[in-house]
Amino acid sequence: MKIRYHLTAVIILLLSACTSQEKLAYLSNLPETGGDSFTMEIPNYKLQPRDILYITAKAMTPDGSIKDFLTSSQLSQNMNYGQSEAGGYIYGFDINSEGNIILPVIGTVKVSDLTLEETRKLLQAKAEQVFTGATVECKLLSFKFTVIGEVNGPGSYVNYNNYLTVLEAIGRAGGVSDYGRRDKVLVVRPTDQGTRTYNLNLQDKNLLSSEAYFLLPNDVVIVEPVKQKIFNQNLPTISFIISTFTGVLTTTLLLINYFGKR
Repeated sequence: MKIRYHLTAVIILLLSACTSQEKLAYLSNLPETGGDSFTMEIPNYKLQPRDILYITAKAMTPDGSIKDFLTSSQLSQNMNYGQSEAGGYIYGFDINSEGNIILPVIGTVKVSDLTLEETRKLLQAKAEQVFTGATVECKLLSFKFTVIGEVNGPGSYVNYNNYLTVLEAIGRAGGVSDYGRRDKVLVVRPTDQGTRTYNLNLQDKNLLSSEAYFLLPNDVVIVEPVKQKIFNQNLPTISFIISTFTGVLTTTLLLINYFGKR
């Protein structure tokens, strides 16, 4: 009777540790076909001190070639290094504590609290005063984000696109691990007014309309663990204890039965 009781308890524990297919899906309530539309507000990130920008001002020289007048000769000689992440940070233009960038020939330009497009238009106007027919390009190099918790590749990453969704960020981190909760993901966002937090459900289609669906630089994404994680991690120990207990109990019953017949 006791053996049957223990076996029943073990079966219940194992069944409670199982994960259903629905818990492993993303956007599980999103229709496979149909015309559902979602309001997605793409955030316009405003530049801040310590941000690093990639800026070019390209124009045609008298001999007909295209030249970037903001590229240093040192970067041209070390092109392979300049194309790496470290090279981009070294040769990029950083925004100082006063919110300004200092460009060759053009001089000091205040860009803090401007969006990337506003900054590009401002630099375009400044460049046209110095270079004839110049075309300015401006990108953010310091778009870093962090994904930690129950993902397969936690860490900090650099985004080279102007926009990044939380699904793309988790994909960069290798996806949610077997112990991660897709229905409870926390986004921590530092702002001028303090730190804001957002709770996201990756299984719910309303995620697509969330304010935190598009990440901003320096956002931290935290994937929480499932409750069964501790049980699953301790399962080998539990199995060993149960098998040992069962073996001892079986041996004891056999000995009792043997000596009882004598």
